[in-house]
Amino acid sequence: MDHRVDEPDPPRPPRPRVDEWPHDETSGQLPPDRTQAILEAAKRIASLLKAKDHPFALAGGVAAYAHGAVVRLQHDADFCIRREDVDAVTRTLREAGLQVFLPPEDWLIKARCLGQDIDLILELAKRPVTSELLDRAEVLPVDSVHMPVLSATDLVSSLLAAFSEHHCDFGAVLSVVRPLREKVDWRRVRAERGEAPMAAAFLFLLERLQVIEPEEAAP
Repeated sequence: MDHRVDEPDPPRPPRPRVDEWPHDETSGQLPPDRTQAILEAAKRIASLLKAKDHPFALAGGVAAYAHGAVVRLQHDADFCIRREDVDAVTRTLREAGLQVFLPPEDWLIKARCLGQDIDLILELAKRPVTSELLDRAEVLPVDSVHMPVLSATDLVSSLLAAFSEHHCDFGAVLSVVRPLREKVDWRRVRAERGEAPMAAAFLFLLERLQVIEPEEAAP
């Protein structure tokens, strides 16, 4: 008869509490909020362009901010300028001591101001920046500096034009569109972007969320 006694299993280490699980130090973190730094850079660029009477309009996230959207700026400040003004604008910025770069893309030039990136866009949504586009801009304050800002319609239209199968962040654009919806000519946005699949899907989402009226019900 076997009189061996089974040895007990070694004690298991206590399970850590939920709040003791190790945290990933790199993933899951939001990019830094550089909102005020980017606003300061945008104001500096606008002041330089205004002083030399260069036609321009603020675009992108800072334009959304100027129109009243709550945005968290993380990347750069965007300005629309005409292609025929590139040399004059570049000279103005360099005379002010700013770095100006000519990237491989032929639809923008880049600059650095107060440590922030500045994009000077020559084509908006694959269309040349024109005097007509800049004439539709609305003069709005960005903190203490008034400057031309893309109209709400042109801004929203450009955001919808950027949608693609590889870049389709409806949530980010929705947060911009909601506070601007009363300022947007949705008939023109539909005419310009409604045939593109991603833009059409976003417009349908806006209708279902009751942000805008369905097209057949629009006056």
